[in-house]
Amino acid sequence: MQLIVVYDTNVLISGMIWGGVPYDCIKLAKSDKVVGITCSEILDEFEEKLATKLNVPPLQISEIVTNLLSFLRTVRIPNQLRGVTTDPDDDKIIECAIVAGATHIVPGDRKHLLPLQSYQDILIVRAADLLTQLQ
Repeated sequence: MQLIVVYDTNVLISGMIWGGVPYDCIKLAKSDKVVGITCSEILDEFEEKLATKLNVPPLQISEIVTNLLSFLRTVRIPNQLRGVTTDPDDDKIIECAIVAGATHIVPGDRKHLLPLQSYQDILIVRAADLLTQLQ
């Protein structure tokens, strides 16, 4: 069975800007070793953080998003899930995973999603743990 993975905004930023283990994890989707999933809400937050927190120029943001959309599948979420974690921004990550039938969520934030370990049979794992699982 092929794994279906939702990457949170922090993993997408770390991987696409700085590389390292988050990028290696994202590359799994690019090379079809996993099915990578996202939604417009995750991409909107990704773009907003690149612009406001990292001052990435709009053209570069557009290029990064176009690259991601060349290998990540998108799903539409109803934005109805509330209060799963203490960070309301994480509800969209979990909702995206539920809608997509994901097997895994890979968060970069260790405070809110990672402590859950799983949600409705969706495993919540660090990027390094996903890489280890697939080796």
